[in-house]
This record gives sequence, C-alpha cells and structure tokens, in this order.
Amino acid sequence: MASVHESLYFNPMMTNGVVHANVFGIKDWVTPYKISVLALLYEMTASKMTLPERRRLNKLILPLQQGPDLTLGQFLKTVEECCPQTAYAVKLRLHEMADGELKDMEYFFSTLPTPFTAFDSEAYKTSVVGLFMRHMLLAYNKLSFSQVYKLYKSLQHYYHSHYAKPVDGQVGVPVLVADDSEMDLTSTEDTVGDRVEQEELDTPLHESELQSVNAPSRGPLSQKQAEYFLARQAYLLKNDENKALKPAALQEELNNMLKFNPDFAEAHYLNYLNSMRVQDIFLSAHSLLHYFDRLILSSNEGKSNGDEGYGRSLRYAALSLASLHCRFGHYQQADLALQEAIRIAQESNDHVCLQHCLSWLYTLEQMKGSDSTVLTEDSVKMAAHFCLPYLASLGIQSLVQQGATQGKTAHKLMDALKDTDILHWKHSLSELIEISLAQTTSIWRMYGKSTMALQQAQLLLNMSSLEPVNFGVQQNNTEAFAVALCHLAELHAEQGLYSAVAEIFQHLKEQFPSHTQHAKLWMLCDLKIQFERHMNEGKYHLAEPLVAAISALNKTEGLYRKAQVLKALHRSTEAYHILQRLQAHCEKTQCTEIIIRVMLSTAELHWESSGFSTALPVLLQALTLARQHHLQSLASEAILHLAFTQLMLGVPEQALSVLHEAMEPVLARGAVMDKGRALLLAARCQMAVAGFRPNGQVQPDLHSAALVVETLNEAAAYFSKLSCKERLRDVHYLQAQLHRSMGQTLQSNQSAMLFRLLDQELQSPAPPVSMQL
Repeated sequence: MASVHESLYFNPMMTNGVVHANVFGIKDWVTPYKISVLALLYEMTASKMTLPERRRLNKLILPLQQGPDLTLGQFLKTVEECCPQTAYAVKLRLHEMADGELKDMEYFFSTLPTPFTAFDSEAYKTSVVGLFMRHMLLAYNKLSFSQVYKLYKSLQHYYHSHYAKPVDGQVGVPVLVADDSEMDLTSTEDTVGDRVEQEELDTPLHESELQSVNAPSRGPLSQKQAEYFLARQAYLLKNDENKALKPAALQEELNNMLKFNPDFAEAHYLNYLNSMRVQDIFLSAHSLLHYFDRLILSSNEGKSNGDEGYGRSLRYAALSLASLHCRFGHYQQADLALQEAIRIAQESNDHVCLQHCLSWLYTLEQMKGSDSTVLTEDSVKMAAHFCLPYLASLGIQSLVQQGATQGKTAHKLMDALKDTDILHWKHSLSELIEISLAQTTSIWRMYGKSTMALQQAQLLLNMSSLEPVNFGVQQNNTEAFAVALCHLAELHAEQGLYSAVAEIFQHLKEQFPSHTQHAKLWMLCDLKIQFERHMNEGKYHLAEPLVAAISALNKTEGLYRKAQVLKALHRSTEAYHILQRLQAHCEKTQCTEIIIRVMLSTAELHWESSGFSTALPVLLQALTLARQHHLQSLASEAILHLAFTQLMLGVPEQALSVLHEAMEPVLARGAVMDKGRALLLAARCQMAVAGFRPNGQVQPDLHSAALVVETLNEAAAYFSKLSCKERLRDVHYLQAQLHRSMGQTLQSNQSAMLFRLLDQELQSPAPPVSMQL
C-alpha cells in the first residue's frame, strides 16, 4: 500500500491546477530555444531520413516543445542521440542566422511551410508540429520591428554563449540578457519604459548576483512547461525513480517554481514525494499540508464541487497524513489522523474513503504487532462489496503474509494467491501482479524451497509489464523487483557463487541508488551476505564491523549477528545474554524464524561447556516450532544439531538414523555450507558406528571406510567452494586418521600435510573435532 489516495500520485496536476500566466511570469512563444526547435522541425520536413531516425525524432518532438528551455548544448546533444545528421543541419541553420544579419532570420521564418497548406508533411494543421508552427508564426508576426531586433540579438547570445570559453575556471558571463516581457504578444509598439528596462538588462550582472542564480532553473517556467515538468517527475518517481532528478536538484527546481507561485498545489505535492525519498519528516508533512490547503482554496475544488470538494480534500488530507506517520513509525499520530479521516468520511457517507481508512487501520495494527486478521478479513469483504479490486487484493495479500508467519500450510496460501492473480489479470493490476510474485518468492524461501523461489523470482524478472511505458522508463525498479533480486543474490551466495552475487548487486546499485526509497533492501542483503561469507571463512575481525551497519538497518538482525560473532570469539556469557534478550523480543513480535535460530545458537553455547544433555530440550523445542510453521530448511538444521548432540552423547546409531531424515532436503535444496556440514557429520557418525578410533586400535571395515572417505571428499569440495578453512582443517584431520588406520601411509601423509598447512595459515588453535558441528 504505497499510496492510499492513488489519484494524488497520478494527479493530472497540470490540467486542472491553479497555475496562472500572470503569476508565473511566463515566457512567450518566440524565444531562441523555440527557434531551435522550429529549425529542427524544418529540417525534418525538408530532409530525407531513415524510418528509425524519424520515429526517434517524432518521440522527441513533444518533450522538446513542452519541456523547459534547454541550452543549445543540451538541445544539440539530445538531437544527436537520435539523428546526428539532422543535429548538424540544425546547427548549420542556427549558425547562418546567428552569424548573419537580421534578414537571415526573417528569411527563415518566411520559408517555413504554412500549416494550412502543408498536407504532405508533419506540418499539417492538425498535427503537433503544425500547431507548434502556427503558434510560432502568429507570435512572430505580432512582434514589432524593435522586438524582432531584440529577438535576433537574444538568438545571437543564445548561440554564441554555447561556444564561449570560460576564463580562469569561471563560467562565461552572458553580457546580454533578453527580456522575455519585451515580447508581449498583446503589445505592438515599443514604449520608452521598455527601452529603459532593456538598457538596464543589457548591462552585465555582478558576480555576486550570478552566484545566487540557480543554473538548472533558468528562470520562471511557462504554464505548459511547469505542467510537463511536474507530470514527468511525478511519473518517474513512481515508475523509475532512478531517472528522476536527484532529490537536491528537484528541490531546487520546485523552490524556484514556488517562488513565482506559492499557491501551486501540485508543486507542493511533488515536493512531498521528493521529501519522502530522503526521509525528511518535517518537509514531507509540511508540503503535504500545503498541498491540501492550496487544493481546498483552488477554484476547482471550491466552485465545481462545492462543499463536497472541500470535505473530500479534508478527509483525504487526514488519510494521507496518517499514511505519512505510519511510514515514519509515528503510530500514535497516525492513529489520531486516521480516526479523524474516518469521522469525516462517515459524515460524508464516503464508502470508498472508509475502505481506504479500514485498509490503513489493519496495516497500522500490523505495524504495532497486534493481530489484525479480523480487521483484514472485514476489509476484504467490504472492498469486494464496493467493487474495489485493488484494496481487496491488497487485503488478501496481507492475509497471506499473516498466514505464512502463523504457520499456515503452503497449499492454502498458494490457493489464495492464485485467486488474487486471477483478479489482477482481469483488471490489469500490473503492480499487484509484481507484488504477488515477489510475495510468492518470499514464501517459498521461508519454507526452504529454493528451487521454487528461484523459479518465481525469474518469472517476475522476465515478465512484461502491463503499465504504459512513457518517458522511456523501465518497469523494473519497484519494490517487488528489489525483493526478487535480493532473493536471487542470497540464493547464489548460498551456493558460493559470489561473482554472480557481485553482478546482481551492481545492477541493484545502478537501478536503486542509495538515495532511493528501496535501497535499504539491497543494502541489508549485501551486508548479511558479506557477514556470512566472513564468518564461513573464519575472518571474524572483518565480520565484527558489519554488525553495526546491519543494526542500523535492522536491529533484530544486528543483535543476532552480534551474538554469532561473540560466540565465535568464545565470549559465551555475553552471547548468551544477547540471545536471551533477542528471544524475548522475537516472541513478542512473533518472529518465528529468528526464534528458531536463537534456539539453535543457544544449543551451540551449551556444547561449548559440554552440556549436551541440556541442549536436547532446546533443540527439540526448535524442531517442533519449525515443523509447526513448515520451515523445512530450519527443521533440517535443527535435525543436524540434534544428530550431533546424540553423537556426542554416545548414540551414533540413533544420530545416523535421525540424520538420514534431513540429508535428502539438505542435499537437494540446502546451502553449500549446510551440505558440507551434513556430509561431515554423516562421516563422523559412520566412523563411530563402525567402531573407528583415532589411535587405530580397531581396524574399520574397508568397504565402510571407502564410503567414509568418499563422503569426506565430497564435504571437502563443498568447504573449498566457500574457502571455509577451519572446516577443511577438520576434514583433513579425519582423513589422515582414517587413511592411517587403513594402512594407506601415502594418503595419510598427504592429508596430514594439508592439515598442517591450513593450521599454520589459520594461526589459531584447532578446536576439538568432537566439539564442532
């Protein structure tokens, strides 16, 4: 539920806004930049070009006409990317006018095709090009001689400023500034006041004044330019935030726009969206309130809709404010704003607004950690009754998420998602289709089905979006895509494919830069993968600094990994206290996965003090909890811990029997580390069952010994893939003892040499093999 009031995000800000020309100080049609666009259109109609080039230029026409005025360098660069030959012709045409005389510019306007007669070109009167040319010709014909001369001088300055060379590292200072107010289409004569004003503008600006000018803004925008700019940026912020202006640059443009018209409601709303990107609480709330204040005072709300328009703005203002506070974690303020929105909506009998309020009400309860299943079910029923498929689908997806955490079976959850997918495709809800696939990926990952999770993630990444693609955006920077890519990165990291992981994160960094709202997803995922890699390699000094970074993004994950580092450094007491505090917190928030992992880590702490019998109840509780919630990967890990404990208690036959239950899912879908640990444990159990002793007093069966050697070699291959040298040292130790008991001196010496090399490289005492899983 990224936005409750969807109409705000897609607000056609620009057709029913309150922008007035006399407030913005709007530039007229005839400007040097518009002449450059006109030259481009003339070259398009006069020259022959390939069909792909013409198509690319046709897509470029409307943004060039309606967008803000560009410098000559920016304009030529944009055209060159589509058609270099046309860009050169336009540059040549501008050169002829700027370096020539006034008659050259007049000749250019006289040779333009007339929109009413050009039936065989793009300049036909009903086309976009024809309307633009008609406006330009009408505006130019209304200019007096002095205004034509000023236009010519401004064109010269516009052209030559592009080729001016900066001196001493400073930007070239324009010595001629054209006054747009001189080209008033309602005036046909040049007054004395205009001449005096122009003389003042012709004087060079002081350097301190130039420093205060915002370079990207380039002065006030026209109404159409402002509308196009706001529509483009709002669309990009929703669909492809990476292509929108950077937060600081967009803030400067909006400040410049609001300076000329503080009552521009849509600019305040875009300011609100921009502030949300950088998590600016004060400015986002300030801009949101200003948006609704201006919207209420606008003529569109007050006159056309009367009291209903006023009340509608008020209730959606309160609802949007509640969603804002929810996002920042201000639950008390969000609850107050939500109750206000509900009260106003009930007074107005607005069922749609009430449904939005109900959906945010159960979302707020979920954020607080309360059970909101009943509220969610009521929301789904009412949304279906009022034919609101978007809200109904969101409610079902929320119920699926709650069911997954509460231990519902997979087939029930997938059936519910299947029903929502039918609804999505029926109503072309592309965004919800993506969310559904990402949610399915997460559920399969939680259940430990890595193959199914990989399939769903690939399906999402290869799906064609149903959204209309405008402005050249790519429909792959939504939160759903970020979640799917993070899952792919974790799946590859589990298999030791770190080069592929690096490529995935490189793409994530490009698609979701650090200033975007979904960047925290890949940042946390990247830190977790780095941490696990360092822990597997035994580089605890590199893993420890990552704990603080992980805690900044997720306190629960940070505490768990801090306990892991302390346990690896043999600071058992500190690790135990942190694990107990973390378990109490997770039991309140119903975070089952972390609870099970905490129990497993607690059992490992018992091992260090040889408390294997005290570890059994904890492991059995963890196994029961994992099976209740159908968490197969965690259940398999709990079985591995249980089998190791039984081995240490002297019942290897029972340990081997229990281990066979987890071996198949671990080898089929488990991580490389889990595969190696399972095989190493299986080899030790087989050695214990065969009666093998390190001192060689008992000769093992050759067939059983060969199977153990094969198992140890396979475990060594998995550990080598992860550069897990501590585990490899244990494997080589067992291999050396096993080969020695079998009388294979050469193989025993080779394994002993590998053990010795790793022991010298690690420079740390090897823990007893019998005390580590």
